[in-house]
Amino acid sequence: MIPILHDFTGTRVLVFGGGRVGARRARTFAREADVVVVSPTFVAASFGSAARVRAAPEPAAVAGWIDRVDPALVVAATDRTALNEAIATAGHERGILVNRADQAAGADRTVADVAVPATVWSDPVVVGVSTGGHSPALTRVLRERIEPHIEDAGEMARVTGDLRATLDDVPPTQRRSALRAVVRSDRVWKALGDSQTKTEQAVSEVIASELGETE
Repeated sequence: MIPILHDFTGTRVLVFGGGRVGARRARTFAREADVVVVSPTFVAASFGSAARVRAAPEPAAVAGWIDRVDPALVVAATDRTALNEAIATAGHERGILVNRADQAAGADRTVADVAVPATVWSDPVVVGVSTGGHSPALTRVLRERIEPHIEDAGEMARVTGDLRATLDDVPPTQRRSALRAVVRSDRVWKALGDSQTKTEQAVSEVIASELGETE
């Protein structure tokens, strides 16, 4: 599989299953989408801002739920294989994205099937980690190792995003060189954790040095 990113802002996501996996899926998609979780029971875990509906639909009733909610993506995260299959089939028939939480690596997938990786966020930076279902334990460890390394990545993204506009009149080659210098600067990364003033000063000095060298 090749990882891609999808914007779910303004869409709906329908999750079948109120267990730990369903809760994780709900929290993930609730960052952008309106999420509805359908399950007869719910674990004592956060479902984010998702709406929880206590119901126990049988396979034959799945299509009706999907038609009423009209989601961009449906998640099959129940503990019943037949029900998960019915959810996936109904989603495929309607041309919407499908995520089967019980689908093992190498299982037969269609082009509408999506995998949800373990995700690390430093908004607007997002990093996804997946082992293709082979080793959830390794996925969890890799996510834990990555998380501290991108703690300030979101702020760096905002700083360099603003900087691109500031350097709009600088020739493209020099601009790219200056932005790379900022991103690679240990001093700038350290300043991100201090104050805006220190960050701006560190960035300004790196930019001045880099442009002076490339002029």
